[in-house]
Amino acid sequence: MSDLFEASGMAGGAPTPLAERLRPAKLEEVVGQDHLLKPDAPIGRMVANRRLASMILWGPPGVGKTTIARLLAEATGHEFQQISAVFSGVADLKKAFEIARGRRASGKATLLFVDEIHRFNRAQQDGFLPYVEQGVVTLVGATTENPSFEINAALLSRAQVFVLKRLDDAAQEQLLQRAEALLGKALPLTAEARVALTNLADGDGRYLLTLAEELFALNARAPLDAQALGELLQKRAPAYDKDREEHYNLISALHKSIRGSDPDAALYWLARMVTGGEDLLFIARRLVRAAAEDVGLADPTALLIANAAKDAVHFLGAPEAELHLAQAVIHLATAPKSNAAYKAWNKARAAAAETGALGPPMHIRNAPTKLMKELGYGAGYAYDHDAEGGFSGQNYFPDEMARRTFYAPEGRGREGAIKERLEHWRALREGRQS
Repeated sequence: MSDLFEASGMAGGAPTPLAERLRPAKLEEVVGQDHLLKPDAPIGRMVANRRLASMILWGPPGVGKTTIARLLAEATGHEFQQISAVFSGVADLKKAFEIARGRRASGKATLLFVDEIHRFNRAQQDGFLPYVEQGVVTLVGATTENPSFEINAALLSRAQVFVLKRLDDAAQEQLLQRAEALLGKALPLTAEARVALTNLADGDGRYLLTLAEELFALNARAPLDAQALGELLQKRAPAYDKDREEHYNLISALHKSIRGSDPDAALYWLARMVTGGEDLLFIARRLVRAAAEDVGLADPTALLIANAAKDAVHFLGAPEAELHLAQAVIHLATAPKSNAAYKAWNKARAAAAETGALGPPMHIRNAPTKLMKELGYGAGYAYDHDAEGGFSGQNYFPDEMARRTFYAPEGRGREGAIKERLEHWRALREGRQS
């Protein structure tokens, strides 16, 4: 434990935080990660066989990444060596590798734990490769960011990625019970306030124990209710990185909830993004896209509503325009859905790429000069407004290209009437052309 005190700059007699005092002493005591640590789980099997592979532990803060790495070293007979990408540079890496090489020469294996490994740049990450390949170190990296985006592909190919879960209510309750057992007293909270406390922690075990320690220190005479707890403790800002994976996960959840016609879920994801500080214009852009991609001509007013919300963001800004976004989300989610326009556009683009530079048929070419008229430009064009029923049925595709159908309306919402018209025109066209 002395190395922990030295690393933190504290003397050995300094108070130890509750979270540190409750740090598990063996893997079985780690809560909330049974999917990885049980005897029949991936890491559990490694420990049972005492054959540890390099790995990346990916998960939110306070779920046990550092603890697991330390206990893995103990369970498999590795020397534990820790560096942080926040405070370490190339010189620190070289020193760590040389120490590990020396241990290996004396028959000892090294588990090198790299906290915040995603903070190392690409060149620094490449520096790990030869030492991992040669077995000088068994690398255990910890990251809160998606390894697919933040870790070199070459390094990922040499390590297994394990996803740690945020602590659920049951796991958080286990931590609180351990804290109460250690201190020999109960938290001064009503049952409702106890639930509110775990909600405040939001799956972060370390933060939960920090809050609990503050409550234990109160020596309250009567249990606090949820309202009193809220007044005492500052609500934690939701974890949300606007330029990282969560940014894309939440906007995807919003879009898919709209597509799935679930206004309540869509509003929830909108609220999550807004409270996380997301750029309202970014949200508005996705709503405009969803209006065209997923609602389409089943409700043409959806695109008008989405654009109006976008204009409100420009005109009003936050927080006033949040209501306009909410109204647009509700409209889009409750509107009839059709992606027929979206599919039609993709098919048309593919056909255009396939057929190259085919020209329009002569009868619909423009003929602004005498020569062009003599060459047949515009000859035989039927003016549709003068045709019976306002429909001539002429061919508008290139002469060399067979007619294709790109737009196939779903028949939902306003597309029902569009589908009927298209079928009527199709019958007229076939009849007149035959």
